[in-house]
Amino acid sequence: QVRLVESGGGLVQAGGSLRLSCVASVSTVRKTMSWYRQAPGKQRELVARIDNGGTVTYTDPVKGRFSISGDNAKNTVYLQMSSLKPEDTGVYYCNYHGLLSDYWGQGTQVTVSS
Repeated sequence: QVRLVESGGGLVQAGGSLRLSCVASVSTVRKTMSWYRQAPGKQRELVARIDNGGTVTYTDPVKGRFSISGDNAKNTVYLQMSSLKPEDTGVYYCNYHGLLSDYWGQGTQVTVSS
């Protein structure tokens, strides 16, 4: 069983920044880790991913504003969010892609006011 704990969400004005953290209970070495978000009334969507080879991908709306990174020594993945917009509002979830299944954190709320 993999446990993920997210933190770093909060209320921020448009144009501001936040850094989300996700600590895993197991090693993240050579693991694919992702951040998803779910806005009210919408489906959960992929925001950013760092795969087991270190390649990162972003959904188009966040390119140039968000940055995903990992610290394997701390079993932690980060999501640095800058130039935040009201449409970035939602619950942000960390995802660990395991061999047999995916694991999710409890989510952290990000609210961007206009």
